[in-house]
Amino acid sequence: MSRPTLGDPAAQAAAELAVKEFAAELQRGGDTFDADLYDRSFAEDVLWGSPYGATLAGFAPLNAIHHHLMESARGATDPDAPPRGAPPSRFEVVSVLAPAPGVAVAQIRRQAATADGFSEMALYVLVQREGRWWLAAAQNTPIRTPPAS
Repeated sequence: MSRPTLGDPAAQAAAELAVKEFAAELQRGGDTFDADLYDRSFAEDVLWGSPYGATLAGFAPLNAIHHHLMESARGATDPDAPPRGAPPSRFEVVSVLAPAPGVAVAQIRRQAATADGFSEMALYVLVQREGRWWLAAAQNTPIRTPPAS
């Protein structure tokens, strides 16, 4: 059986740019504890898999979770308090596949800036509609040291 190559070279540059801009948006949202900015490009019917195995569908419940997490990290009772909770991290584009025009499948690593921070690898699917790229689905997996064999 012959296996197809799914990447579309003509769509690759646009997909890479969309993923780069998406990762920068996640970074800005995380850096400023702004859930609405973090979720700005999430589609209404986004599918989400958390790094702990929970799944959900739809923007509203996911945005509510992100608001809660970022308010906790920021210090909801004192907006001038230094951030607590989620330590700083940086989002790095690892790879991008463009299987068709207007579709990008990407691996983006969230790398903790400190040794005790939270790192994860995420698989994102972005779809372009009317000239704008939207997150259709994501699956997040924590990065951990594998157990000794």
